[in-house]
Amino acid sequence: MSSSDTNRQTRARALVVRAVLAGALLGALISFFAGNFERRLAFDTMQQLAPREISEDNVAVVLIDDESVAEGGSWPWPRYQMAQLIELIGRSDPAAIGIDIYFIEPDPVRPEAFAKVYLEEELDPATRAAVLALPNMDNVFADVLGTQPSVMARVAIEDAGVDADEIFFNTPIEGTPPPGTLATQRIFTSIPELDLAALGQGVVNGQPDADGVVRRVPLSMQVGSGQAPGFALEIARVALGEESLRWQDGRLMLGERALPADDAGNFAFKMGYNSSVPQYSALQLFRGELPADVFAGKAVLVGVGATGTYDIVATPLQSEVDGVLVQAMAVDAMIEGQWLTRPSSMVLLEVLAALALAGLVLAAGWTARNWLLWVALGSAALIPVGAFAAYTGANLLFDPVRPLMVAAAAAIALVATRYALARAERARLASELVEERVRASEQRGELEAARRIQMSMVPGEKVLSRLDHRADIAGVLEPAKSVGGDFFDAVKVSDDLLLFLVGDVTGKGVPAALFMALSKTLSKSNLARAGDGLEAAVCALNFDLMDEADEEMGLTMLVGTLDCSTGDLQLINAGHENPMVVRASGEVETLAMRGGPPFCVIDFPYSAESFRLDAGETLVVISDGATEAANERDELFGVEGVVAALAASADGTAPGRAAHLAASVRAFEGESDPSDDLTIFTLRFLGPQERSDH
Repeated sequence: MSSSDTNRQTRARALVVRAVLAGALLGALISFFAGNFERRLAFDTMQQLAPREISEDNVAVVLIDDESVAEGGSWPWPRYQMAQLIELIGRSDPAAIGIDIYFIEPDPVRPEAFAKVYLEEELDPATRAAVLALPNMDNVFADVLGTQPSVMARVAIEDAGVDADEIFFNTPIEGTPPPGTLATQRIFTSIPELDLAALGQGVVNGQPDADGVVRRVPLSMQVGSGQAPGFALEIARVALGEESLRWQDGRLMLGERALPADDAGNFAFKMGYNSSVPQYSALQLFRGELPADVFAGKAVLVGVGATGTYDIVATPLQSEVDGVLVQAMAVDAMIEGQWLTRPSSMVLLEVLAALALAGLVLAAGWTARNWLLWVALGSAALIPVGAFAAYTGANLLFDPVRPLMVAAAAAIALVATRYALARAERARLASELVEERVRASEQRGELEAARRIQMSMVPGEKVLSRLDHRADIAGVLEPAKSVGGDFFDAVKVSDDLLLFLVGDVTGKGVPAALFMALSKTLSKSNLARAGDGLEAAVCALNFDLMDEADEEMGLTMLVGTLDCSTGDLQLINAGHENPMVVRASGEVETLAMRGGPPFCVIDFPYSAESFRLDAGETLVVISDGATEAANERDELFGVEGVVAALAASADGTAPGRAAHLAASVRAFEGESDPSDDLTIFTLRFLGPQERSDH
């Protein structure tokens, strides 16, 4: 290996290394800026693939649904009715009753409110006194709450409620919460008679993520100068019989359970579908349709699920879920230990996985050992499998997208760089080859030999005359230099089908001639199958040419078949001059074709276009060397010149028309050097009769 080859290889390796490192860095930046989005997508997908079944032994939900409202009256219900509902739940000896409902005003049917409805003369004193002597149902409801393990919901609203420092929580939280824990100065509660009668209170401010999806519930909230438990946490505490709550090392201790929290003090957990949560209608309780021990030992959550209620949220599994069901899932997760954690070790593993995959890609680029890419691909496939196993088996959140994104960006950079280097090397070798052949031709007079070779590659007059007695065929090829890039050919592909083509390679001289030779070889190889379908053969030819040509080479071509028994023409135009037809009357007509782009540009579905020659009519195909021929005044011969020359030809045979047109072009050019190769192909359809001498 020469020193120049070694230097090129070293530079190529250095370029590959820089490209792979840049790609990996770009992937890391994309992962960083799109982190929340792609992590949510990954973790939500895991939830959807493995939704959790909520344990029937831990929680239940009683919904005041449409049927309950239809039977029990419009919402909100009187306090006596609510007291009955909670008392009926309490008869089953539940472990806790969480009431996700706010009673912000006194009972609208309390005795004094009822008495005020009537004027003095409408309600006699004795009756009024009897009404006022009736018990206040808020007090009755409070007595029921006080005798049950009840938990009332509270919510932080900045412009409503009472000052947070004036609010008492039965179960304050000790210790230092996470730094981003939500804080409030005002709390919205039920009326004090009911709120303070309960065994516990909890806040329900579970803020959704930026995409509007709820994935966690709060464990605590900074309320004024103290800390208050979340609603689900307080229900779980009461249900488990724990006395206190405290923060310890970033986790909230619920007895022996260490509940993980994010920086905002929120609790992430595995969710299930609505249908997985044990649910009962309040109407079933009032009708006595449930077993006596249906809620025994369970945490029961009571909420409103009737049409028109506002507490509807979206989860990773469903777009519409009653908020009380999410709270029930959270309570069950706390009891069952089905919470989700993402420790710092998971982040470290993600970074290490990204570095390992990028390292394999880098090693493949440096050593040119492609099997390392297969190792990287196999490792990449295992990462999401491992992440899902960690999720289902250990409730750990490992983000598989981050390392895959870094590795994918590195691999794309490697492939793109290799492709660019390969093209550059191929162009360099092709350039060296052409230069070497030009020098050799100039030194040994091989250009003339090349011309003879080129001319020998197109069929001569005798070959064309023997193709079919029903067609008169001729061709003229005059390179602008010693050798050029134009060519034509004609061949029989069946008893009646005659295939012909005219091609024009971009450029002139040796490079065009070399590509011409390649193009003609590929054309003959592919188009020999035209009998099975011209369109498929042309598309295959274009594909092969694209694979072989560099980006500086192009090829226009007119390909056609003539059915010698009928005169039917099938033509495909790949960026070439439109053909002309000299009618039997001598009139010259240009065939308007849709055509397609030149070969070697794009993979294009070329379509054949149908025409017909009557007996005595001649098809004429030219290269742009005829229309773009220029004289000393830079005037172009043009299509008009071609039409005029064909119409003026006295010899109506195919060779006669081709020779006359070629002579007319050269006469127009005068002393000017030809600007391009000149190719003329003529095909005269004689009809099914035998051809006579002409």
